[in-house]
Amino acid sequence: MKHFRKELWFNVPSRRGFVNISHDVQDAVSESGVQNGLVLVNAMHITASVFINDDESGLHQDYDTWLEKLAPHAPIDQYRHNDTGEDNADAHMKRQVMGREVVVAITDGRLDFGPWEQIFYGEFDGRRKKRALVKIIGE
Repeated sequence: MKHFRKELWFNVPSRRGFVNISHDVQDAVSESGVQNGLVLVNAMHITASVFINDDESGLHQDYDTWLEKLAPHAPIDQYRHNDTGEDNADAHMKRQVMGREVVVAITDGRLDFGPWEQIFYGEFDGRRKKRALVKIIGE
């Protein structure tokens, strides 16, 4: 069995944002040489997420609005985590809702997606360099 590891780096200029990383993950699959197997993609920061959904701007705006209602950034003193001097408690909660990782099947060297599925990196405390791990195993 083959295995392959790659890191994808991001620097989202705003506090929150969504980045379609499907092409980056497919490039890693091609680079790995794995034809049939699995790819795991996970955010390596506790204020970021990796998830699968549709690449539609209205949906992304809906996510942003919904997440901000669930865990609003301000006022920052509403969160005990922020008593430590941080201001990102909301980002931890948003990540918990959106998830840490995804696993996608690889069939004949391609990501085996359902209709409209794409992989996204979700950032909830941006403006600094962060990464996601791509780990591929298979034959």
